[in-house]
Amino acid sequence: MKGAKSKSDATKNGDKLSVKRKVAANDAGGRKTSKKEKAVKDPNKPKRPASAFFVFMEDFRTQFKEKHPNNKSVSVVGKAGGDKWKSLSDAEKAPYVAKAEKRKVEYNKTMDAYNKKLAGGSNADDDEEEESDKSKSEVNDEDEEEEGSDEEEEDD
Repeated sequence: MKGAKSKSDATKNGDKLSVKRKVAANDAGGRKTSKKEKAVKDPNKPKRPASAFFVFMEDFRTQFKEKHPNNKSVSVVGKAGGDKWKSLSDAEKAPYVAKAEKRKVEYNKTMDAYNKKLAGGSNADDDEEEESDKSKSEVNDEDEEEEGSDEEEEDD
């Protein structure tokens, strides 16, 4: 056959190398490694503010629960809220948009403070550790060891 390659032709052309490259991309156990690992989340980081729709949903949930006290389905509340939000005019949405903007401004302030704390905090910790190591003298360490050995002799 003229156009098709046989298995022997494939090995001669170096197709085995491609198999080795694929194995090299895996870890030692043959499992695929992910290119992007999950970042560690800081529990002190401020949470993002709610959008205008979610601000609306906070009020809508309380109203919906009053009208339908026997409803236990979260999806029904979400669908009803989504339909109601779509039917609102821009003028009716304005108070929720204003609340969301206010929360966003507050969030930006807290994020700035958080970022400054991170930038200043990590450097300050390193400086304190270096100073504490420098402030210790070898003479004081030797004196402390000798005092400890004297106390042991007195106990005998």
